[in-house]
Amino acid sequence: MKNFIPFLKNKNPEDQSKIFVPSRRDFLKISSLATGGFLLGVNFQCAGPKGEPITFAPNVYISLSSDNEVILVAHRSEMGTGIRTSLPMIMADELGADWKKVKIIQAEGDEDKYGNQNTDGSFSVRMFYEPMRKAGATARQMLINAAANKWGVDPSECTTENSQVLLNGSSKKVDFGGLVEALQTMELPDPATIKLKELSEYKFIGTDVPIYDAKAIVSGQATFGADVDLPNMQIAVIARSPVVGAKILSYDDAAALAIPGVSQVIKIEGAGIPPGLDKPLEGLAVLASNTWAAKKGREALVIEWDLGPNQSYSSAAQLQEMAKSTLKNGKVSRERGNFNSAKSSATKVLDRTYLAPYYAHATMEPPAVIADYRGDGSVEIWAPTQHPQWARGAVAGALGLELPKVKVNVTLLGGGFGRKSKPDFVVEAALLSKAAKAPVRVQWTREDDIHHDFYHSHSAQRIVATLDSSKKLTGWNHHTVFPAIGATGNAAELHPSSGELELGCRDFPYDVPNIRIETHESAAHTRIGWLRSVSNIHHAFAIHTMMDEIAEARGLDPVENALDLFGEDKNLTFEGELEGDFGNYGEKLEDFPWNTGRMKKVIQDVAAKSNWKAHKDAGKAVGFAAHKSFLTYVACVVIVEKDANGQLSIPEVHYSVDCGVGVNTDRIKSQFEGGAQFATSLAMTSAITFENGQVVQNNFDSYQIIRMPQSPKKIHVHILPSTEKPTGVGEPPVPPYIPALANAVYKLTGKRIYELPFKV
Repeated sequence: MKNFIPFLKNKNPEDQSKIFVPSRRDFLKISSLATGGFLLGVNFQCAGPKGEPITFAPNVYISLSSDNEVILVAHRSEMGTGIRTSLPMIMADELGADWKKVKIIQAEGDEDKYGNQNTDGSFSVRMFYEPMRKAGATARQMLINAAANKWGVDPSECTTENSQVLLNGSSKKVDFGGLVEALQTMELPDPATIKLKELSEYKFIGTDVPIYDAKAIVSGQATFGADVDLPNMQIAVIARSPVVGAKILSYDDAAALAIPGVSQVIKIEGAGIPPGLDKPLEGLAVLASNTWAAKKGREALVIEWDLGPNQSYSSAAQLQEMAKSTLKNGKVSRERGNFNSAKSSATKVLDRTYLAPYYAHATMEPPAVIADYRGDGSVEIWAPTQHPQWARGAVAGALGLELPKVKVNVTLLGGGFGRKSKPDFVVEAALLSKAAKAPVRVQWTREDDIHHDFYHSHSAQRIVATLDSSKKLTGWNHHTVFPAIGATGNAAELHPSSGELELGCRDFPYDVPNIRIETHESAAHTRIGWLRSVSNIHHAFAIHTMMDEIAEARGLDPVENALDLFGEDKNLTFEGELEGDFGNYGEKLEDFPWNTGRMKKVIQDVAAKSNWKAHKDAGKAVGFAAHKSFLTYVACVVIVEKDANGQLSIPEVHYSVDCGVGVNTDRIKSQFEGGAQFATSLAMTSAITFENGQVVQNNFDSYQIIRMPQSPKKIHVHILPSTEKPTGVGEPPVPPYIPALANAVYKLTGKRIYELPFKV
């Protein structure tokens, strides 16, 4: 299952980000905006009922109405990242719309119409920046043509602004709504004639724009997964297999059924081993008229389990075995020069092992989904899903339906981090609704969420670095071992995929003459998935704490050490060094090159903006790390101290970021501010462990996230101006932060950090 992670698969951008152009028959099947549905398509007659405004939609993402409303379709899932604002914002800016008059509606899951809707892997803006610009520019050109015809002038004399077409050099202007009727008979312009705006012409892109849903969220009016309520809906709470691969031998549901409100108990067949990324775990669902009754019913169940082959699994024991395995030769994934020769001639050898635990996603809203299976053999879903198309396909497969029989509505997500891209919880609801012959909401509790996640894998890494007599870094040997994501679907996968290794490991960018990257076997005993920044988490922790130690051994400032090791500015290709191809997050290297000059600029910027040298000279404990992930260059400085009670305090954090064109700077800053908080938890408080095949932790009392006193107090995000293609910002804040924090703690305490989470 090479490159299984969806955002690492090879993608055809034309297929993934296409704009649907429907046929006349398609158009006639779609309701008009006046009657409450989406209006998709090209310029057909599309008047609503008598007296209602007429509408015009030049493409699938934009509709204009005669009452001057601009309606934009958000086809990605909103989970706090602001993507439901940022993508429509690109269209609005290119269109010349008045943002105050823009209405945003959420698309259902449909790849034929919207292209790729997977809101994962920090590629939404990267993938759809150009298509959204073209969608807005197409509508703008048609509006200009209509106004120019009306005024008898050349279209080049007209511009758009604030949802109006203006005639340059005059007071003439017309609202967009005033042109809708004229647009009905116009043909779509030739795409080759569409001219996009220059970056300097944009009014929204590159500025702080508050998220569209902010008011609804803070006032409690927004609809999240658990907020959907249907008539006669049953609430389901499920007793799932306590060990992955466990099967029900027998059960007694009499006591559960005796609880007032409980209507029935339904068995869900699990996939066994491997558990799969889109299948439910085996379990018994208790359906009731309310959540409390369903929970009490679950407590009353008596279940006899066959716990299967994972019942003796200990994560602590496996982690130690993984660490021992790194002392042996592994499977070589990258090789440059001759590391053994560098080691034999080295003046100094640094040999360090780094350990990191399992992590749970622990999203603010545990999974909750509603399914309504109907008598005509169709099913409608309401889900906080990051990947509505995968959910749609998984439900169709589980129920034996054709894809058109499955409709997936996307609610707001109370956090995602990659958990809600997996559709197992959506399939649960669909199966139960069909069996119960009623709408069903499956509600996960926090304990369910902690016990039955798709965990970020624990890992062991050993790095051996060699220095010669002149203190040059001559060799780098990185051993990495962790259960692979692909093993969740194929138990025979014992090595991480090349895609997982390119998340910060085999894409090691420093100019070292001798490099060897090796992997080792490790079986999966639970469900492994991707979590915010994926393998970059543990790879960056190991690499950049080692880099700090190397700087010390060389007698160099850590910032100077990093700049020195990058050498001359160049584009990296890793040609001739890798086992297999270089995936580059699914993008071509010529489109998104790995440029060391851009990385050096963010390092220099963060050193200057954080007053790095001044803090060091003042004796403060300061840590630094720089890491490229999801095609974004990030450098981070963390300042730490001990408070009056002797506890670790993080008064200040600085990030410098090169993410290409920064579309919504408010959201970029928010992502990095949240990323620092998220990463602090991973570094200091969060860990999942297994004993006897079962997760030990239950809730936030044992799977802890940071509290306010532990939180970074000031987080400064410095966005470097750029005209390069936009790249991701959701995941890049996490990888450099953890080693920067660990390096700062070393300066504070004199103790190196080799294992996460750490205590001070």
